[in-house]
Amino acid sequence: MRHVIRNFPALWRASRLARRWYYARWNAYPDWREPLAADRGLWDSARTAAQGGPRVLMATSIGSYAHAVTLESALAAALTFRGAEVHALLCDGAMTACAECEASLYPNLKHFADHGPSRDLCRDCRWPAERVYAQLGLKVHRFGDWLTPADRADAHRIASTLAVGEVEHFSLDGLAIGEHAHAGALRFFATGSLDQEPYSEAIQRRYLESALLTASATRRLMREVGFSSAVFTHGIYVPWGIVGEVARREGVRVSNWNVAYRKRRFIFSHGDTYHHTLLSEPREHWEQLEISPAQERELMQYLASRREGMFDWIVFHRPTKQDPQEIARAIGLDPSKPAIGLLTNVSWDAQLHYPANAFPNMLEWLVQTCEYFATRPDLQLLIRVHPAEISGFPPSRQPILAELRTRLPRLSPNIIVVPPESGLSTYALMSLCNSAIIYGTKMGVELTSVGLPVIVAGEAWIRNKGITLDATTPEEYFRLLSQLPCADRLASAQLARARRYAYHFFFNRMIPLPFIEPKAGYPIYRLKLDRLQQLLPGASPGLDTICNGILASAPFVLRDKGSRTPELTAAR
Repeated sequence: MRHVIRNFPALWRASRLARRWYYARWNAYPDWREPLAADRGLWDSARTAAQGGPRVLMATSIGSYAHAVTLESALAAALTFRGAEVHALLCDGAMTACAECEASLYPNLKHFADHGPSRDLCRDCRWPAERVYAQLGLKVHRFGDWLTPADRADAHRIASTLAVGEVEHFSLDGLAIGEHAHAGALRFFATGSLDQEPYSEAIQRRYLESALLTASATRRLMREVGFSSAVFTHGIYVPWGIVGEVARREGVRVSNWNVAYRKRRFIFSHGDTYHHTLLSEPREHWEQLEISPAQERELMQYLASRREGMFDWIVFHRPTKQDPQEIARAIGLDPSKPAIGLLTNVSWDAQLHYPANAFPNMLEWLVQTCEYFATRPDLQLLIRVHPAEISGFPPSRQPILAELRTRLPRLSPNIIVVPPESGLSTYALMSLCNSAIIYGTKMGVELTSVGLPVIVAGEAWIRNKGITLDATTPEEYFRLLSQLPCADRLASAQLARARRYAYHFFFNRMIPLPFIEPKAGYPIYRLKLDRLQQLLPGASPGLDTICNGILASAPFVLRDKGSRTPELTAAR
């Protein structure tokens, strides 16, 4: 690290990349030396006992994802204490593009199209993560060690010659290579379409080549080493979506994770990204869930707190206006006509194939919905554009309102639009509505919990729960719209069902880990671990739930009967 400090002024002047590098690595990674020194005998004994146990691959891949390294190194240690032989996987610059790359980092997109991340991001990506795993004494595999010259030549040939229109649907040996490569390119540009992006073809081909290299490396690694399971974040994009594709094909169990909304909590899923699995998880995980009056109060208190994000570490919007009647006057809502709320998503986020979608994409849904409401002067359509378009990371380069105006230059007077930068509370806006229409937003879980009827046109997690009105075709969608306005709020039995699912979603599926501490800056949390005993079986119900899921395919559903939300209890 000394050379970094010595050269820091030059780095600071060099570029945004240098500044990002500095902030990402300065005190961002866990230091295992102190807890290991306190319990060296315990750790050495556990490592010896785990040799020959079930092999688990921490497929971290991108070393500069400090938050992933923090969690996955902690899980690696915890799994070692449970008898697993844990290995790690990191890219050593072999990928030609990855999820760490973003257009906002490259004012000169041609530079990225020509060279990818090799001349900047790759230089200091691997070593901080490799150092963390080395402190634990775990075996680290590098992408490049599992690639042959033939692999590299084949990947370059396919990526160079495949027609660009075929990339998104390209598959190889049954692996959905193109879907994740295309999603990766959309994420790079932070847009829902590549049509208007400069150098989009070259960059999409770069992601395709990277996806092919990832497939070759991980397939050879899994076949030659042999793993029972693999753990990694997201489960989509390049490289993680490809790692998942290969693991499933090779019979390796997949455990994906993501940071949950609530502080210190994470969502894990079996087999695939939670974007997919939460749509179809077994209903028995929550359908018969008995919620006590105290738990229901706890749920409603937490949902109320989400207006300000008091107990969350992922917050896209902190409203400046909360009063519904004041907001109604400010936006010119007509009290004599029912208002139907509509909530958008960020156009580029998690652009994967969902067979239940009624429309090919969110923009088409929004355009056709606005065209329909132009024929319904008896109703008002209140559109709230997702604040994460400007507050998310990376911010969207394809604002949905600009796209909508291109298709519909003049909206019907009964359509009111609240832009993403508005300080108006989304919750207050929806409280003014007779019902809501969503595409894929997680707000569906919250809106149904307060009794608002919800129509789902896309891949929202509240779909398939017997709570919302779900459309799978345009015809079905417009048939549902023709029944608006709704006569009533959700009936009591339906409301109880919605709250059972919400409790399951926010309290049982979002699993707490007490040794993860929120912090300001990047990453949003750090490891707070004094002794390794905090990782032993029985020390944490959340950690036990996660480890049992990884090793034995147990549901990633918290079953602890103790206090779920100590911070809410303290706030009362």
